[in-house]
Amino acid sequence: MFLRKSRVAPLPVTMSAVRMGERVLQVGVDDPAVASAIAAKVGLSGHAALAVADERDAARARGAMANAGVLVDVNVTPLASLPFEGEAFDLIVVHSTHGLVSALDAEARLAAMREWRRVLRHGGRVMTIEAGPATGIASVFKRAAPNEAYEAAGGIVGGLSAAGFRPVRLLAEREGYKFAEGIKG
Repeated sequence: MFLRKSRVAPLPVTMSAVRMGERVLQVGVDDPAVASAIAAKVGLSGHAALAVADERDAARARGAMANAGVLVDVNVTPLASLPFEGEAFDLIVVHSTHGLVSALDAEARLAAMREWRRVLRHGGRVMTIEAGPATGIASVFKRAAPNEAYEAAGGIVGGLSAAGFRPVRLLAEREGYKFAEGIKG
């Protein structure tokens, strides 16, 4: 299966470490090209699903998936009540570079993370992609406005820990992205 050339930064796809045959749920769709590239990695032997908050994001995702020639089960759903069986996925990739997670209040954020844990198999992992520090020339012009309450509460690492993921770690801050991972033990 070949993907058309796109503007996808390979880093988010590489950091997801998705493998052929896995059952992958993507939450949010900041960049439809990244979402379709991750979905393409599971191949025909795996299953790719996407959970988005509204029809606008669903339409963007469906267009990118069709353009890339990948099959993805796109669901419009609240983050705290995903329409999947328990332990249905090997990997959850959370696209949050536009603040999907940090914009939630603390209670909604914890409920969403607990729901991710519910649909993840034992030993499965959640990998988050958030906006990180700008690098290079972009750092001169782009200043991220951090959600101070979110960061004071421990950010994504603190939230995943509070939701019961063990271990949780910040993987990297590179090329304007911040990657974190939690395991369902």
